[in-house]
Amino acid sequence: MAIVVDTSDTASASKSEHETALKNNKNTENLHPFPRAENTAEDWALTERPSREEAEEAVRTLIKWIGDDPEREGLIDTPRRVVNAYEDLYKGYREDPTVPLERVFEEVNGYKDMVLLRDVEFYSACEHHMVPFVGKAHIAYYPANGVVGLSKLARVIDTFARRLQTQESMTSQIIKTIETSLAPRGIALMIEAEHMCMSMRGVQKRGVSTVTTCFTGVFEDDADKQERFMRLVGERR
Repeated sequence: MAIVVDTSDTASASKSEHETALKNNKNTENLHPFPRAENTAEDWALTERPSREEAEEAVRTLIKWIGDDPEREGLIDTPRRVVNAYEDLYKGYREDPTVPLERVFEEVNGYKDMVLLRDVEFYSACEHHMVPFVGKAHIAYYPANGVVGLSKLARVIDTFARRLQTQESMTSQIIKTIETSLAPRGIALMIEAEHMCMSMRGVQKRGVSTVTTCFTGVFEDDADKQERFMRLVGERR
C-alpha cells in the first residue's frame, strides 16, 4: 500500500538575513544557526534554545511521567544519552544545506543529460509525534552550468532529514535548495518512506509506504522526461 502526494512550490531561499543576524549576535552557542523548517528568508531568524542541563532535566521529567524512576541504575545516564543522541539525530539544524552545493564542476565535456541518484537512504523524525520515518530518496537533475559532486546531493537530503519534518515539507525544501543554488534546467525528486507514527501507534498499519514527488523545469514541462525518471527509479526492483 502506498500513499502518493504530489508537491510543488517555487519559493526561493536566502541566507543573507541569517548571516547578518549571526554576526550581530554575540551569544550564538544557544541559537539555531540555520532555518528550522522552510528554507526561505523568513525562516533564517535565530531562535534561543534551552541549555543542555535543561534538556536533560526535561528527559528526566518525561521518564517520571511515563511511570519510571530516572534515578534507577538502568536510567540514571539516559537523559545524557538522549541529549547526545538528539545532537546527532537533529544535526540538520546546525547545517547550512547550501554549502555542499557551492562547488560546481564546469568541465564535464559538454554533458547535458540527466544525472540521477537512486536509493539515497535517510532517517528523519515526524514533527507531529517525534518518532522516526525512514526511507529512500531518488533525485535527478538536468545540468545547466555544470555539475556538483554526487555526494553533495545526498548531503542536502540528509541535512533536511535530520530535522523535525513532514515528508511533504522535506520534499519541497530539498527541491528549493537545489533550484536556488544550482539553477539546473530541471529537477525531479521522489521520496518514499515508512512512518513509525503510523506503524507503531494510531492506526498501527505496518509496511505502508508514503510517496511524495516534485518536478521542476524540463521535468515539469515534459511528460516523457518524467516517465524516463520514473522508469529509471523503478529499474532493478
